[in-house]
Amino acid sequence: MITRRSLLAAGATGSAALTLAACGGGGSSTDPTDKDANEGKSLTLWIMQGTNAKTDEYIDAITTAFKDKTGADLTVEVQPWDGAHDKFVTAMSGGTGPDVAEVGTTWTPEFADAGGLDDLTDDIEKAGLKDGLVEGLVTAGTIDGKLYGMPWYAGVRAILADKKILEDAGVEGQPGSWDDLLGKIETLKAKNPDTIPFPVAGASSYSLTPFIWGAGGDLATESGGKWTATINSAESVEGISWYADLALKHDASTAAASTWLETDSLAAFQQGKVAMFITGSWVPATIKDDDPDLASRLVAYTIPAKDKAIAPSFLGGSHLCRFADTEEPELAFELIKLMATGDFATQWATDTNYFPGEQKALDAVIDQGDELTKVFAQQMTEGGTTVPVTPAWGQIEGKKTLTTLMSDVLGGTDPQKAADAAADEMNEIFGG
Repeated sequence: MITRRSLLAAGATGSAALTLAACGGGGSSTDPTDKDANEGKSLTLWIMQGTNAKTDEYIDAITTAFKDKTGADLTVEVQPWDGAHDKFVTAMSGGTGPDVAEVGTTWTPEFADAGGLDDLTDDIEKAGLKDGLVEGLVTAGTIDGKLYGMPWYAGVRAILADKKILEDAGVEGQPGSWDDLLGKIETLKAKNPDTIPFPVAGASSYSLTPFIWGAGGDLATESGGKWTATINSAESVEGISWYADLALKHDASTAAASTWLETDSLAAFQQGKVAMFITGSWVPATIKDDDPDLASRLVAYTIPAKDKAIAPSFLGGSHLCRFADTEEPELAFELIKLMATGDFATQWATDTNYFPGEQKALDAVIDQGDELTKVFAQQMTEGGTTVPVTPAWGQIEGKKTLTTLMSDVLGGTDPQKAADAAADEMNEIFGG
């Protein structure tokens, strides 16, 4: 059987390229809602484990709705995040993958570049969805002008705080700059020396990046199809230094925080040992389930940049991707539309406390949300950004380049020297 995978393997020359162009991207005129034509057909969907506490309910609902709309059956397989990357790679290599899968935003460029995912650009445009998607998620799924991942959901990091600790110290209001944030941290430390005012989580790269971006720096830049590290630019190093100095010079953190993950900051916050910390938009719901009393005291702020109230913050989440091996591309895209737009987009966001990738659904979630939701939404819509959109970024994440950099600086290494070492490692990976 000739699948799009075998055509990809043949290379983009001659008739194979023409056939691929005709097959991919929903080129067939088959009506995916023709129930008679779809009788007996079935799709397989992979979604990831742990994101949605109500996964079983969602699966039942989406399976029924897909059957009602198309007449086709849907089999949903829940995959654990641990080991998922390698499972995807194996499936793409062997042609054993699903028709549609949830793919983390930082993996989409890598899998698309490997030829395992379909270009959805034409399908999305024909469906009238092109201008209605969250921009940051579109950027994260776009390679060479082609969109390989339909935005599904996203989360962003901002600052979460215990309002009682802040009020007892006389601290209130959105920090409008780094200096403003530092003033609040110093006041908290002076009023309550036993509390960690603002932990510097050294093992959390996405707590570091807002300060790099907030100083006007960047991780890497692209020119002529080639990526070059800029983590060691003067602006980037300024952001790294300022963030590290919260621990090294201002006693805002704790020595142990050099190895802290975001979960460590959260645990200390729940124990009343931390006043405020950087965390994800999905965390307030977790706290509400664990400790309703603490949840009632929560207040959120956007992460400030050097000279303004909102710094760029990593917008991460998942795309819905169509695998290149699917024999039912039109049905597969019908499933993607059903999941990523309208009521099901809103349902997933409500269940998971993430933000939907469709702008209309996002607006509905914000309108129905509380003040915490609105702050995280502001951080996302005004500051949401992404890491370099390149297949190489997955390798950089795998090597823990950013967290090693931060650990070295917190351990006493000169920030410029540590950043230069990180840039060398990144450029080696970018160079293949």
